Amino acid sequence: MRRRENVARRRVAARLGLPEPALAEDSILMKEVAALPEKYQEQEKNIVCALDIGTRSIVGAVGRAEEGRFHVLAIEKEEHGKRAMLDGQIEDIEQVANIVRRVIDRIEQRLQMRIKRVCVAAAGRSLRSQKASYTMEFEEPRQVSDEIVNQLEANALAAAEAVVLEDKDSYFYMVGYTAAQYRLDGYPMSTLQGHFGRRLEVDLVATFLPREVVDSLYTVVGRLGLEVSSLTLEPIASLNAAIPLDIRLLNLVLVDIGAGTSDIAVCRDGSVVGYTMATVAGDEITELIMKKLLVDFKTAEGLKMALGGKEPLRYTDILGLQQKTSLLKLVELIQPAVDQLAKEISDKIVELNGQAPSAVFLAGGGSKLYGLRQAVADKLKMDDNRVTIAGNHFEKNAFAEDIELNNPEYSTPLGIAISAALGMINDSYVVTLNGSPAKLFRSGTLTIRDILLMNGCRYGDMMGRTGANLTYTLNGNRQFIRGGQCQPAKIVLNGVDAEPSAVVHAGDTIEFAPAKPGQNASRNLAELLGENFAGDVLVNGEPADLTYQVKTGDVIVAAQSGSQPIVEQFDDEVAAPEPQPVEAPVLGAPLAVNLNGRQVSLPAKPSGEPHYLVDALQHSGLDFDNLHQPVELLVNGQPGQFSQTLRKDDEVIIRYQDAERE
Repeated sequence: MRRRENVARRRVAARLGLPEPALAEDSILMKEVAALPEKYQEQEKNIVCALDIGTRSIVGAVGRAEEGRFHVLAIEKEEHGKRAMLDGQIEDIEQVANIVRRVIDRIEQRLQMRIKRVCVAAAGRSLRSQKASYTMEFEEPRQVSDEIVNQLEANALAAAEAVVLEDKDSYFYMVGYTAAQYRLDGYPMSTLQGHFGRRLEVDLVATFLPREVVDSLYTVVGRLGLEVSSLTLEPIASLNAAIPLDIRLLNLVLVDIGAGTSDIAVCRDGSVVGYTMATVAGDEITELIMKKLLVDFKTAEGLKMALGGKEPLRYTDILGLQQKTSLLKLVELIQPAVDQLAKEISDKIVELNGQAPSAVFLAGGGSKLYGLRQAVADKLKMDDNRVTIAGNHFEKNAFAEDIELNNPEYSTPLGIAISAALGMINDSYVVTLNGSPAKLFRSGTLTIRDILLMNGCRYGDMMGRTGANLTYTLNGNRQFIRGGQCQPAKIVLNGVDAEPSAVVHAGDTIEFAPAKPGQNASRNLAELLGENFAGDVLVNGEPADLTYQVKTGDVIVAAQSGSQPIVEQFDDEVAAPEPQPVEAPVLGAPLAVNLNGRQVSLPAKPSGEPHYLVDALQHSGLDFDNLHQPVELLVNGQPGQFSQTLRKDDEVIIRYQDAERE
């Protein structure tokens, strides 16, 4: 028992940075020290704690916004004792959680404050950026509302998402997007809201991360009983620290070089236009030194960090022999790896930017690698002074009394903190989705649609789709059976039904049930011709029996024995059968609306539910399985949503956007 008590005392001493002799058994000091954590003040709402969980080390930065800048109160750093991360991805969750705990403990001790909320950023070895564009056209000039811009961006995002989802082996989160360019009737615009025009265009860059990258960060933080108040991408965070908004009109690139990954962000014309990453970084240099000098990883890392210092460099190899080398020899040894790293980074920059930029900022611990800055300039064929080490602009957004901030290694932790504290991402912005805290990735105003996308929802989950139509030819007559109606998504914001475009605020609660697709139209030959049909049936020229399931495009020829082929007339508005409820149905009432200038009666729903805009789609005359251009949805002259409730005599428009008005 006494031994366990002593071990506990030593742990308390180590946690609080006190010398072990001060903790005598049963001493008053021991009791005071043990009680100290309970006396810590709670983290105030305006206090931001940023965690940079990197491949080589974990850095915590704490402070608050003061007069438009981030006041840094404490920075703590701890290196991993072993390789617990690979290429920016957490491998050993327990090990990483332990290191984070040590960093948080030292911050709490220094500030006498109990940390409850942290902001984090993801690097991700599989970061995916996808460009996409979309165009909306109107017959007459129209004033652009927020809802129209939302529709424009939503369609572009859907196009980007469709490309990423082609990878069937991975599950991706949409972690953010940037509208790189708007155009109004062909003219470039920084914003569309409030303007009048016929042709609206957007080019955007959407960014996706694999689910395992995001979930591992949340797991580590959750292990410590902490709450993630915001999550962004490391290149975004680094950019916010290293490249102020007022110089982003220039074509600039930020490269955050860590131990496992090199994250890259490109900005021009005032906007961030793309993100990417190279899975090469400082570890490649360390591993080369290990192989060439026969040393362990820690020794190789120390030699790498000693470049540019005093010589000779002394070390012990894995055989236990004392060795020494000169700086010149070590530089020559690593030069091939430095050149390869510079080439990989330069190739990614040109791939994303299209050409060499006006200037490049190198950030992160790897940016200090001897000779790398000059090598990047050489590969990009840029003047040597156009590639620089980040840090000169930190003071525009951050300051500290007794901490030297002009260090490129602080670009990511400072960037995370600056972004949260100065409103670039929403610190303490907790939103509940279906009973759990939602994952929030980006800055600015967030809608329900944004939050659903960030948490793995797909557009189909929000909008739903009608069942597939069935089109065939029977004895020379084209027949068309419509698919069943979808059940719209159910979205409730703070207890009230809401649309995907509704703006969400801190503390809001969202309940979401995905849309259910309608039943595909389905018929077999017996259902078309009758169970007692006796005769010959050919489907696409081949004999078929009555159990044959009809497919779209089939050509059917049927004749009763001893008679001519039958010609049956089918109602074009026949819908696929819907599942029948077990309980006795409660009949609703039909709903009369004006659709595209003509009166249409929407049939009563057995459940008595209201009618939605999606219910009118099958009466519009458009084949939603084979659309060839954007569709315009209006209710009483305003942009409509599929899940919008319709009322008697509503004026509804569902047509192609360039269709002539009647």
